[in-house]
Amino acid sequence: MKLRRILSSISNLAAERLSFYSTRCPSRQISTSRSSPSQRNAGSNLSEALPGSHVKWARLGSVRNSRFASGFTPLQPKPLDSIMDLERAKTKSSEELTSIWDDYHLGRGHIGMTMKAQLYRLLEQRAAECRYFVIPLWRGSGYITMFAQVEAPHMIFTGLEDYKARGTQAPYLTSTFYTELSETKDLVFIRGDVVFTSKLTDEEAKWIMETAQSFYLNDTRYKLLERFNKHTHEFEFKDVLQALDMPIL
Repeated sequence: MKLRRILSSISNLAAERLSFYSTRCPSRQISTSRSSPSQRNAGSNLSEALPGSHVKWARLGSVRNSRFASGFTPLQPKPLDSIMDLERAKTKSSEELTSIWDDYHLGRGHIGMTMKAQLYRLLEQRAAECRYFVIPLWRGSGYITMFAQVEAPHMIFTGLEDYKARGTQAPYLTSTFYTELSETKDLVFIRGDVVFTSKLTDEEAKWIMETAQSFYLNDTRYKLLERFNKHTHEFEFKDVLQALDMPIL
């Protein structure tokens, strides 16, 4: 399948870069041990769930019941009214709410952002047509590749190799968009949860979230996202690297 071949080629390219990076930076080596039979079977099952040129949420059912060390359940985020007092929020300005939201998430192992309601509607509209993308995350002298999936109001980010082995059972990062105050405050709250802190730092998670949003909201970058989802035979990973000003090693 075309998209599967693209993911495989991107994975191979990323593996080469990771090998180079691990050699240059031994303090942050990434395991390259051989996968277990169960992992290989998971990858095989995932391949069977990738018909045509579209990636399917092969593991979505089990993800809804999978819990992680952080206590977070993907696609079952905390409701907004458990994070803030919505009645009191109605008395605050958009600027005050943005500041409160950002301050609340500082140093808490989560990522807090906000977005204008109109921008979120554009992101939601485009994500309905283009649910998947690949984002290189630069580390030192190389990069790892993150596989992004959208099911509004959620985004899930997984290392490409872990996605191939385990599907959506092993997300590194999830983000949720809260629209409860979009009509009254013209504001959408965004919360990111790093599921595996051993995989991503908060700074990396924030960069991934901002970068993913930019590919949906920037018209030029969105063309690459469209190409990945709708015209996979025309997609070149190097174009993503160039869009992000990353060197093609």
